[in-house]
Amino acid sequence: MRVRVVREGCIGCGQCAEICPQVFCLASDGLARVEQQPEAGLDAVVQMAAESCPVSVIELDEI
Repeated sequence: MRVRVVREGCIGCGQCAEICPQVFCLASDGLARVEQQPEAGLDAVVQMAAESCPVSVIELDEI
């Protein structure tokens, strides 16, 4: 799975980083970013983080 945050739409609520800190973090500008691509076994947690985003800016691509 590949993950991308469309930062232009991010409101910096931090839900993604709270749910899956292995993949997401809040950058110094207060917006979410992908810290690192998910390792095997994190797909369900990454999916939960994406679904919890109130502005739906987390994009997931199956590879």
